[in-house]
Amino acid sequence: MANWRVLMSRGAGFPINDLLRRRLQSGLVVVTLTLSVASTLFLLLFSSRVGVGLTASSNVFTIGLTSVFGQFILFMGILVFLVGAVLTSFIVSLMMAQRTRDFGLIKAAGCPNSLVGGYFMTELFGVVALSCVLGILCGFIADFVAATVVFGVYVLGNWWFAPVVFFVFFCLALFFGLQPLLRATKMTALDALSPVNYYGLVFGGKHRSISRSGLTWRVASRSMVRRLSSVVRIVVLLSIVFVLLTISVAGGIIANDTTTGWVEKTSGAGSGLIMVAHSSMGSQYELLLSKFTGTPLNGDFDYANSELVIPSRVAEQLNSMSGVALVDSRLVLYMPIREISNYTALNGIKTIIGGDREGTSLVIGVDPCTMATDFSSMGRSLSETEPFEAVIGDSIAQTMYYRDASKKIYTADPLLESIRTAETTFKIVGVCIDPINNGNVTYVPLETLMNATDRLYSNLLLVTPKDSTDRSVTISEIRHIVKSIDPNLEVFDLEPTLEANKAFLGAAWQTIMFIPLFSLASAAVCLVSYMMLVVDEQRQEFVVLRAVGAKPNLIVKLSAFESALVLLSSFGIGLSFGVIITFLILMTNPLVTVTTIGMISIWVISALAVMFVLSLYPAVRMSKMGILKIGG
Repeated sequence: MANWRVLMSRGAGFPINDLLRRRLQSGLVVVTLTLSVASTLFLLLFSSRVGVGLTASSNVFTIGLTSVFGQFILFMGILVFLVGAVLTSFIVSLMMAQRTRDFGLIKAAGCPNSLVGGYFMTELFGVVALSCVLGILCGFIADFVAATVVFGVYVLGNWWFAPVVFFVFFCLALFFGLQPLLRATKMTALDALSPVNYYGLVFGGKHRSISRSGLTWRVASRSMVRRLSSVVRIVVLLSIVFVLLTISVAGGIIANDTTTGWVEKTSGAGSGLIMVAHSSMGSQYELLLSKFTGTPLNGDFDYANSELVIPSRVAEQLNSMSGVALVDSRLVLYMPIREISNYTALNGIKTIIGGDREGTSLVIGVDPCTMATDFSSMGRSLSETEPFEAVIGDSIAQTMYYRDASKKIYTADPLLESIRTAETTFKIVGVCIDPINNGNVTYVPLETLMNATDRLYSNLLLVTPKDSTDRSVTISEIRHIVKSIDPNLEVFDLEPTLEANKAFLGAAWQTIMFIPLFSLASAAVCLVSYMMLVVDEQRQEFVVLRAVGAKPNLIVKLSAFESALVLLSSFGIGLSFGVIITFLILMTNPLVTVTTIGMISIWVISALAVMFVLSLYPAVRMSKMGILKIGG
């Protein structure tokens, strides 16, 4: 006991020496807490960058897509915080519980409770403070990398998230870490030295002889029953992690495919669209498409300028080209719009749907017979025979056609209402997710819009080339024809802009899928810490088994069996709830293919396999030790 008195007499050096004595355990605790703090901070910072969360620092995506992102980030935020909280409670409690035996030894040497508790509280305070600081730094670094990759530029976001996250996790760690210390102060030295308290066993009991039949199962199951409380906590933790992993991977891949399909359908991405317009109009239209990725827009542009018209001969000549599949003539204007309410019968009572709200919108006239894109994501597209129909963007649907109790609008549905523009009322038949002008767009029949605005010509053409033609040759031929009719017209290749929108959307979803990797790594580290405690608790049994002839790999088998039981039970629970949340709550009309299912399976099973292999490290290390070293 003299060694303890000498060590304790060194004052502040004891906590540092004690942490260094347990380098691996201390390092695992720091890594786990750091990743938990970093994942929470990164989620908050990134969500604000894509326009969702507590504060929105950017204006990207349409409101409909922002809503989809918001649902995912809300569920993931809850799960990330739950994982962080459970991880923190488990790993810190585990760390301080392992000091219980030391507490008993020091108390037996005559050291007062207050002094011993002060030293271990210093350890706890130092580890937690270091972990939270590193977590904040890692969170900002991850945000910097994500912002640079996705947005191309980094601007410091809502920095005040950092002290909030630091304070929350610091308090959580201190609260859960002090519980074992407070319990230890109430124990006698003999009780603190007991394995029942040190290892967190449910009961002590005497070792009973075990028959050779089913040896692995019997030893592993008895070990798990003795630590039932710890087993339940690790299963709950891993279940939440697998729910988070399933939502992020399965939901992320499915949502990415689904939303990309919406954007492709409405913008024509992948079809090789070529635009013909005057240079100013073409540049403005490209900016309208790029607004999806946060590009600022020229708000003073005059769409009604008569100099922007395109002679009808241009469309006629382009239609006659062998390399052109379709020519879509459009009239693009920016006009006031107004909601037109409707009536319906609900439970036999005549009810007003909507109100008379007003706004402004990009109004595009298209010919339903020659449309280069399909505008409907909800409802249907424009009919070739109905002149007074409209398809609105999701941003208009979310900002004008919604329930608003402050204006006494208790029922709203865009597909049951109408929209009025250019002194003409159009019945809304569809809602689209359209990147142009971030979804603040209204599509109406071209001829009806021309008649309502007294305009005879379109101001923009979208040309779809045939797949079998050389794209560069087709663009050159189009430019030659266009310039021969009107030298002021220009030809624009829209494919790079449309592909940039798709890439931006995909990068945002991939970043969201990256977030759970922090929690997954934390859970893996926590599982390793748990298995270290399991292996350490079974030292005496391993010595006896080795002494009677058991092979060293029996230690690995026992650890593998217990780890597999914990992981598979957690995996089953987490996968079930994750799939239910993904399909029933987060996504409507999801796009699921065989490839999607295959990618999801590979991700989830790979994560399960990696965690299983990592959990065997403590057992593999002990299996290489001699009997005397294991017993010592």
